[in-house]
Formats: sequence, C-alpha cells, structure tokens
Amino acid sequence: MSMSHDGPSDSDKLADVAAAEGLTGRSTTALIDPTPSEGSPIDAAAFEGRSLGQIAWARLKKDRVAMACGIIIALLIIVALLSDVINSLMKLSPEAIYGDTVDADTGGLPIGNWGGISWGHPLGVEPGLGRDIFARLIYGMRISLTIALGATAVAVFLGTVFGAVAGFLGGFWDGAISRLMDLLLAFPLLLFLLSFTPIITQGLFPRLGLKEDNTGARVFYLIVIFGLFGWPYFGRIIRGTVLSLREREFVEAARALGASGPHIIFRQILPNLWTQILVFASLTIPTYIGFEAALSFLGVGINPPTPTWGNMLADAVRYSERDPVYFFIPGLALFLVVLVFNLFGDGLRDALDPKAGR
Repeated sequence: MSMSHDGPSDSDKLADVAAAEGLTGRSTTALIDPTPSEGSPIDAAAFEGRSLGQIAWARLKKDRVAMACGIIIALLIIVALLSDVINSLMKLSPEAIYGDTVDADTGGLPIGNWGGISWGHPLGVEPGLGRDIFARLIYGMRISLTIALGATAVAVFLGTVFGAVAGFLGGFWDGAISRLMDLLLAFPLLLFLLSFTPIITQGLFPRLGLKEDNTGARVFYLIVIFGLFGWPYFGRIIRGTVLSLREREFVEAARALGASGPHIIFRQILPNLWTQILVFASLTIPTYIGFEAALSFLGVGINPPTPTWGNMLADAVRYSERDPVYFFIPGLALFLVVLVFNLFGDGLRDALDPKAGR
C-alpha cells in the first residue's frame, strides 16, 4: 500500500534554495554534502581560528577615529621623549630668554603679530621674559605625560592587586579592603593637596636634602599621591569582575588540581582582567594630565621655571587681554591631548567589549 503526501519533496526544496542563492545550473548536492570532492582544494583560512586579541585588533582597526587618535598619541609620546633633541635641533631652549623678541615699551608684549610667531619661534614667545612657547610646550608635555603615566601605573597595580584579593578571598579581607577603598574615595583630594603639599615640600623635602622646588621630587610626589588616591576606583571594578570569575569552571578546575590562591589569582584570573586594565588606563591618563595642569595652575604642582601646561596657563592669565595667543596655545594643547586620549579610550573599550553593538 503506497503512501502519498501533499507537501513538496526534498528535491523541490533544494531547488528552491538553489534558485534563491543564485545556484541555478549548479549541482544541488553541494547543499546536502559539504564534504569537498576528491582532488578539490580546501581553504584552510576558512577554518583558521582567531585569538581574542586578534579579534579586538580587527575591530579596533575598523574604528578610524580611534586609530587616528592612537597614531596621534604615539607621535605625542615620541615628541615628549625627544623634546630635548627637537629643541636642540631648532636651537631653542625652554628656559632661554629671548629679550629681542619682546618690546619693553609695551610692558613686554611680543614684537609682531600673533604673539611673535615667526620661523624662529613657531608658536611665538611668552610676554615679559620672551621665552619660546614651543620649546616650553613640548618640554611641559613630557612632565605631564610622565606624571600621568606613572600615576596610572601605580593606580592600576594597586587596584588590580587589592581588588583581586578582595574579590577572590571574600570575608574579612573583602570587608577590610572595601572599607579602605571607601575611606580613600571619601577624601577631598584637591583640598588635601592644597593643604598638605606645602607641609611636604617645606618640611619633608629639606630633611631629605631636597630643595622645595626640586622638579624630580615634586614629580615623584605627585605620582605617588595620584596613584594612592586613584586606585580605589579601579579596585572596585576589579573586585566586581573577580567575584564573577571565581565561580567559573576554570577556577574550580584549578582548585580541584590543588592550585594555591596566589596561583589562581595571578595565573588564572589575572589574564582575564586585561580588558578592564587597558580601558581604565586609557581613560585615566587624560584625567591625570588635566589634574596635574590644574594643580600647577593653582601653584601646588610643578613650580616655575620648569614649564608645565598648568603654570603656563597661570602665567598667561595676566596677559589674556593683551596677548590672548599666549593663553590660547597651551589651553588648546591641553584640550586636544585630553580629547585624543578619551576618544582612543572609548574606541579601545568598544573593541575589547564582546557585547558592544556593531
């Protein structure tokens, strides 16, 4: 007894799929058996896997804004590192006084238009003493980047260690570290620096054989203070991430094999935290650049004659009406550098986040 059916047969369905995919005239057996026929080449690239780093790099390359900002950041770091060489090649110095470029009869205003911009002084000279703005700008950028990068490294290291320990151990250690983070986050950092910096520079520095305006000591002091008060922000992020990671299967497997706590934290969990570390660092660096400029502007950062963007802006305030170019150049440089770092940080975050919409 034969059985009949009303629906289309399998061959009819394959013919419809072939027509829809533009395979008319080709054998539809390829739709049934994906195994390549004997003698046909196999495309190995189609089966090649990619690491998470390769996937993130491919996504980052598609973000033109982030890539452009990354190139600009690399150029800024190179210029900052080679600031002495560049100034030497241009026969400039950040502390040299070019008296013939300012007019004493006008109160020290630069001679010429646009703040004394010329071939010899591409960004003009500062009013009063006549020091070259370009030389001081790139030297000050080295100071700012040194403080920002150093403070970010301290904050990332402390935040990673304390956050991972708190999240992994839990209990007493989690409570103690969390309360320490709350305490540091409650501190008004700006007021603390305004009141405490004179005590350090005038009391502690002389006892250590250092001058009050010692640039190296002040740079180290700002790096330590920024890092000590900045790590709790990152520590909270790491703690929350580790709380979820410690329940994952690979951690349970490491425990079953007898791995110690430090081994699990630094060899099993830490490799899964690089996304948070890179994103936090890229977004924290511009914060510290702006914060250092603010402190130098208020007189508790790097003191003159060592140039920084903050004390350049402080000097430019009294000339803002008569010579606005002097105020505009370091202000614009600070704005652009912070903007470039923030845009790159946003692009890096999107590239490393597997849940980001594309």
